Amino acid sequence: MSGSSRSSRSCDVVVVGAGAMGSSAAWWLARRGLDVVVLEQFEAGHVRGSSHGSSRIFRLAYPDRRYVAMAAEALPLWGELSDEAGVALLRTVGGLDHGYEPSVRAVADAMAAEGVAHSWLSAEEAAARWPGLVFTSPVLFQPDAGSTDARSTVAALQRLAAARGAELHFSTPVLDVAETPSGVRVTTAAEEFVAPVAVVAGGAWMPRLVAGLEPIVVTQEQVFHFSPRTAETEWPTFIHHQRPFMYGLPAPSPEGIKVAEHHTGAPVDPDTRDFAIDPAGQARVVDYVERWLPGLDPGVASAATCLYANTATEDFIIERRGNLVIAAGFSGHGFKFTPLVGRLLADLATP
Repeated sequence: MSGSSRSSRSCDVVVVGAGAMGSSAAWWLARRGLDVVVLEQFEAGHVRGSSHGSSRIFRLAYPDRRYVAMAAEALPLWGELSDEAGVALLRTVGGLDHGYEPSVRAVADAMAAEGVAHSWLSAEEAAARWPGLVFTSPVLFQPDAGSTDARSTVAALQRLAAARGAELHFSTPVLDVAETPSGVRVTTAAEEFVAPVAVVAGGAWMPRLVAGLEPIVVTQEQVFHFSPRTAETEWPTFIHHQRPFMYGLPAPSPEGIKVAEHHTGAPVDPDTRDFAIDPAGQARVVDYVERWLPGLDPGVASAATCLYANTATEDFIIERRGNLVIAAGFSGHGFKFTPLVGRLLADLATP
């Protein structure tokens, strides 16, 4: 289709990408009364990126004070989002960090510096409270940690944005994002969208949408769910500081407990990835469950893959460049900040 035969639509802001961050930005922008158009290359609720699945850890436990502060700022926004959605999207169960003590103590120091509540338990005290886990070193406990419902969060953000007037286009790949003298022009196969500014939150596809980004490495990661041996066992979220880091959290029933390695996947092209589970990686996680999580049946109940799209430092890119607001590099630990990042992006789009 030639450019001259495309229809044109003007709006206040175009949002490219309807994953967690793009959908959150759309919600915030629509709440401010702006005319918002959201363009997503895949169908609603798709599983090709980084925002699908049922559960993500929410935690304030970071060794970097910046992220401790951001998580603390995001916490009340999860309540605000849940209230507007009429759905509890964050379940607070408490979170544990244990393992390599210098690494865990760095987390405690950062939380102390930011005034975040936390406490230490001996391995014996922790085992008595959480008998489904094994501990061999002091355990750092943070009471505000929990799990967020990823799938429901993204769906709620899209529903709420649409209810406030945002126009969402699914199965609509973006062919080009171009700055113009007066703003931006975003081109799809059938239509051009023109606006003063665009929020580009394309996840693993960001390098194809915005030139000159710092390198984004895309990897295919995998997660597993295991069934608790008894329904009475209390399950917190946990980060086990070892090589590689292991993490776990309760997922909505009947999925059980989600357990995975952090950032061990192979680099992939997001358009040609195979979605296949790596048997060696699965074996490592099963071995970990048998050794460290006696409260779980070590038979894998379910498995899935997702994409990580990260900078070299795993820091986020949240910035405005000309008429483009850029959101990238959130995979692996960004979901907990979803309502905060959406607000930050909306602020940048409407200075």
